[in-house]
Amino acid sequence: MTLTADTPEAAGARPVLDGSRGLAQQIGVYVFVFTPLAALLAAVPLAAVFGLLGWADVVIAAVFYVVSGLGITVGFHRYFTHGSFKANRPLRIALAIAGMLAMQGPVITWVADHRRHHAFSDKEGDPHSPWLFGTGVRALARGFWHSHMGWLFDRDLTNAERFAPDLLADRDINRVSRLFGLWSALTLLAPALIGGLVTWSWWGALTAFFWAGLVRVSLLHHVTWSINSICHMWGERPFAARDRSANVWWLAILSFGESWHNLHHADPTCARHGVRKGQIDLSAAVIRGFEKAGWATSVRWPTSRRLEKLSKAA
Repeated sequence: MTLTADTPEAAGARPVLDGSRGLAQQIGVYVFVFTPLAALLAAVPLAAVFGLLGWADVVIAAVFYVVSGLGITVGFHRYFTHGSFKANRPLRIALAIAGMLAMQGPVITWVADHRRHHAFSDKEGDPHSPWLFGTGVRALARGFWHSHMGWLFDRDLTNAERFAPDLLADRDINRVSRLFGLWSALTLLAPALIGGLVTWSWWGALTAFFWAGLVRVSLLHHVTWSINSICHMWGERPFAARDRSANVWWLAILSFGESWHNLHHADPTCARHGVRKGQIDLSAAVIRGFEKAGWATSVRWPTSRRLEKLSKAA
């Protein structure tokens, strides 16, 4: 990355990057991305032609999708990255573990990458902007690939000491983050165990491993990555933001409200992203539940005055 006089490095801040992945880590990235993807691509013909999808697989997959998905949206994103609310210790640890079940990398790495994204959103330094290569057809096609999943194969590492020092100093979160391999194994093997016990068969364990493990992980991968790609290329922009973030309504349910992305970039610490009538935001509903239970406090809910100011500036 080229640094200019107005970048933080010029003022003596820690560098943006911190070395690169080793060969073993890089191979691991390819395995974690392409193995679930292969299962997702095989899912439709297996279900349609051979009927290899049972009710137990659907239920188990749905439960793990919700738990791991909310671990990303409520935990990794709105809580750990942006501090949209304060959580007690059990909830903080639970959210970290739930997010790790999505197989999107260790929590500290995920948060560091995302804070870097906001620091340089849609500019040089953003790890996954679709606008880094120009605005022509070929440039945007390249940008879409890069923002959706191509950036994952970049070996440069975001400097966690600069972007996530609070998490590095948190003993609980450090411990959870270092056990990424364990949580990855659990998120694939636990569905298989449950499927085997529910159907009392090895076949039930195998199909649950496939559908509720691999296919579910890949589906959640691509929904999450669509926020980086689709929601920075197309959609509505009713609020003022410094970048090209946009709202994409048809992703709202699967992304648990993350696709109301324009408001998020206009007001990153806000606990609710879908702030207008009819904008379903399941992550915000879960945070509201945590608040009512007394597990979450100091929730940064949107205010009419704040929204009006952002709308006027748009």
